[in-house]
Amino acid sequence: MRLDKYLKVSRLIKRRTVANEACDNERVTVNGRVQRASYDVKVGDEIGIRFGQKELRVEVVSVQENVGKADAAAMYREISPDKPS
Repeated sequence: MRLDKYLKVSRLIKRRTVANEACDNERVTVNGRVQRASYDVKVGDEIGIRFGQKELRVEVVSVQENVGKADAAAMYREISPDKPS
C-alpha cells in the first residue's frame, strides 16, 4: 500500500492530500529516510511524522485496505521517543 494511503487509512493523518503534502515537504520518514508518497509500506516499517516541533514515531503492525474507525489504531504501534540520558 502507498505511504500516503496508509497514513490516511490508519488515521495518522486525516486526509490523503494532506498526507501527500507532508511527504512532498519531507516531513515523513520511513526507517530513518525521507520517503515519497508512493513508497510501498510493509509490516515492520518504522514511520516518523513531524508536526511542527513534535514527532510521532510508529511501527507498522498490519497493512489493510479498509479498516473501521475503531480498528485503525491497531494498524500501528507507537514508539516512545528516545529518552536523553
